[in-house]
Amino acid sequence: MNSVERIEKFIDEAQTYYLATLEGNQPRVRPFGTILLYGGKLYIQTGKAKSVSKQLAVNPKAEICAFKDGKWLRVSGELVNDDSRDAIVAMLEKYPELKAMYDPDDGNTQVLYFKNATATFSSFTEAPETLTF
Repeated sequence: MNSVERIEKFIDEAQTYYLATLEGNQPRVRPFGTILLYGGKLYIQTGKAKSVSKQLAVNPKAEICAFKDGKWLRVSGELVNDDSRDAIVAMLEKYPELKAMYDPDDGNTQVLYFKNATATFSSFTEAPETLTF
């Protein structure tokens, strides 16, 4: 299992992660549940009408944090928009419950992938482990 696969697996198993963005000089954090490894890239999903999308358009630097079994994972980097229909379809196939709210052709569904990212696995009992991708 390569680094990105390991990161996706941890987040999948945690089920919920928290995404931090900036709105002006105010940090904004909210829970997310979508993560996808597609074409070797780690993707998240949101709606273009949401504040988080607007925040990322102004400042693409973001960080996510997931916690499970006494360990946590932080992933920081730039989130890059990907308008390719194939990436959107792959996300909706992984999370079919989203199809009630999103469609690949609705002009609102947005998938973004991490670029220049650093992931750090941490716990209270082990030394941190940092990976880049």
